[in-house]
Amino acid sequence: MSATTPPNPAALDFLLTRRSRPFKTLAAPVPDAAALRPLLAAAARTPDHGKLEPWRFIVLSAPAMVRISGLVAGRGEDLGKPGEEIEKMRFQLAAAPLAVAVISSPKPPVKIPLAEQRNSAAAACLGLLNAALAAGWGANWLTGWAAHDAEFCRTGLGLTQDETLVGFVHIGTARATPPDRPRPDIDTLTTWIDP
Repeated sequence: MSATTPPNPAALDFLLTRRSRPFKTLAAPVPDAAALRPLLAAAARTPDHGKLEPWRFIVLSAPAMVRISGLVAGRGEDLGKPGEEIEKMRFQLAAAPLAVAVISSPKPPVKIPLAEQRNSAAAACLGLLNAALAAGWGANWLTGWAAHDAEFCRTGLGLTQDETLVGFVHIGTARATPPDRPRPDIDTLTTWIDP
């Protein structure tokens, strides 16, 4: 077997068994700044063609999450969202003990295609999720309608017109571990092409 790096069976086992924790099961304590910094550093070690760093992180404490959840009702009404969708989004934000908003922040000139820059931001989001889980925290990557609304993101998070929210990575102490869900059948999803 030839490899450019030594095998890391523990890392592979983690990836094969990793699982997000439902955000409703996450509570305090949450990682402080010292514990969160290595998780963010791990997330930043993501594929990044052109070394553009086309993403950034916004760490939101529980009070910050409550503040942005307060914007949901008015914005949801402006968009004509049903009451249950507004309340679901509001609760998702208000109940969070800590979340990191992962922002796609493309860098001009667009030598690297915009799609690749956005993919890099999504990879950073997954990297943060996996780093939090590997560090023993409960974590979940969520979006929701507000995450895709430019006005909400501008007002609540200070995003520019060129930026988009990839997701909120909720991080905390998991109070429960629900049963695992069925996993994809790799054989039905994989095509092997030989010469």
